[in-house]
Amino acid sequence: MNDSLDTAIPPATAGPRQTVALGETRYTLLGTAHVSAQSAEEVRELIRSGEFSAVAIELCASRHQSLVNPDALANQDLFQIFRQGKAGMVAASLALSAFQQRVAEQSGIEPGAEMRAALKESERAELPLLLIDREIGITLKRVYANIPWWQRLGLFSGLLGSVMSRQKVSAQDIERLKEGDVLESTFNEFAEQSEALYTPLIRERDRYMALRLMEEAPPGRYPNVLVVIGAGHLKGLNQELGKELGDLPAAELERQRHALEHTKPRGKWWKALPWIVTALVLAGFAIGFSRDTQLGWRLIGEWFFINGALSALGSAIALGHPVTVIASFFAAPLTSLNPTIGAGFVAAGVELAVRKPKVSDFSRLRHDVASLRGWWRNRVSRTFLVFLLASLGSAAGTWIAGLRIAGQLFG
Repeated sequence: MNDSLDTAIPPATAGPRQTVALGETRYTLLGTAHVSAQSAEEVRELIRSGEFSAVAIELCASRHQSLVNPDALANQDLFQIFRQGKAGMVAASLALSAFQQRVAEQSGIEPGAEMRAALKESERAELPLLLIDREIGITLKRVYANIPWWQRLGLFSGLLGSVMSRQKVSAQDIERLKEGDVLESTFNEFAEQSEALYTPLIRERDRYMALRLMEEAPPGRYPNVLVVIGAGHLKGLNQELGKELGDLPAAELERQRHALEHTKPRGKWWKALPWIVTALVLAGFAIGFSRDTQLGWRLIGEWFFINGALSALGSAIALGHPVTVIASFFAAPLTSLNPTIGAGFVAAGVELAVRKPKVSDFSRLRHDVASLRGWWRNRVSRTFLVFLLASLGSAAGTWIAGLRIAGQLFG
């Protein structure tokens, strides 16, 4: 049996709320603003009411960990983050937190106030806490893979804008965040115009959270479950719970969830491209030497100078240590011919060696990334900038130098 209905909301200012009944379990969906004192207080009141036997929240394991332990990044090996190719995802997560932190600083409310309230009150009431959202890294990867390359530039500009913007946010604007969540608000302009972006950002997560609810709190396990979510997910989650998910076997729920966690591996052509570029550049050197030894050395010289200079420029823009800038200059021309290692990885490794982040850098990280200047001031975030900008410079140098080689050989 499935019955979905809107419930009466006693306080005139309470957040949107809906109740879905599946079998013997009632799921009370509470739409909140992720930066709102009102939402946090409402969560406290509902849990303290004693009506609920479990609490589900719109958090994944990594975001839950960041709330419980804000300094969790300090316990990780930054070098391993770069080596494992996770630097881009961590930098994107920092940019998202910068948007939330900016709104929070202007409103005087800590980011995720309602989630913190749910964590604290559920622990106090000794209620099971269920994490139902998809990992933010997976969501960002699926967003990236789902949109064309030209729209990825818009996505990047949205992240950059969330860091650079210092526009004051009014109380009314903060309450409007009840119409979405942090991810949607950050990319709001693009999400409204792009189905390809909206699907992994919102619609897939509605489905994912419904599946997780059915896995963690299937009908009959708990009498009444409070589900704390951003109000932008309220309608979608309500609809997904109305699709008879409670009748699906556990194996099918797991299969569908895994499908929403899957990220497409790079295609064979994309994987082969760096090796093809390397082969073409080396072939260009060989052709140059076969025609004229002086031409061959000139091609090699231009390759090293252009590639090294642009990567070093990237490190310099990131305010990397002089040793890092020099290392970028000499590493980029060589790493560009070896697809197994990148110039950004070398630059970040050198930066970590000569400017090891201090405990204070990690403790200030969330505050620092809320301002553009803070990204350069904090040693942790600056290392990510060194990695990204040195990599971008080397990539630009590879194509510019490669085209110059082709022009001199075949022009």
